[in-house]
Amino acid sequence: MNEQNADQKSALIIATSYGVEANELLAPQRYLEGAGYAVTVATPDGEDIRTLVSDKDPGPTVPATSTLADVDVEGHAVLVVPGGTLNADSLRLDADALRLVKGFAEAGTPIAAICHGPWLAVEADLVEGRTLTSYASLRTDISNAGGSWVDEPVAVDDTGSFTLITSRTPEDLEQFTAAIGEHLA
Repeated sequence: MNEQNADQKSALIIATSYGVEANELLAPQRYLEGAGYAVTVATPDGEDIRTLVSDKDPGPTVPATSTLADVDVEGHAVLVVPGGTLNADSLRLDADALRLVKGFAEAGTPIAAICHGPWLAVEADLVEGRTLTSYASLRTDISNAGGSWVDEPVAVDDTGSFTLITSRTPEDLEQFTAAIGEHLA
């Protein structure tokens, strides 16, 4: 895990090395860094992230600072899961990503996922009885997993042992980052 000043707040963003929706990673990263958080960006292989725009056009490369296997739950104030269809579909099948999202939930630490990112929470069995939003194509998956899907820019569900913050698309990033900030304040 990356070494940080013991007094500095820390956040974790997890993604794959290809297929992440650029702004869904960059906007929360910039927001958290601007709020004084040390942000760890972890991928399965530790490789830098080749982002995409609209799931098809090349976006900027984002440096990874760790592997998923090398990070843990302790010390992080929030877990952020950006979308991108390719990213989210691969991430939900990664054992370390599942370990982390389940660990954050068990620790009572907020989890924030946008667009296709909530697929990871579905795969980890964390949505039953919860209200979420996401990219519209996940509606059936969320419903089948026992969650309630809403078509809103952001949904914040704090009815369980952890807060789950979800959002639909890059157009909702302002509301998404604001919701993250409200729950970290």
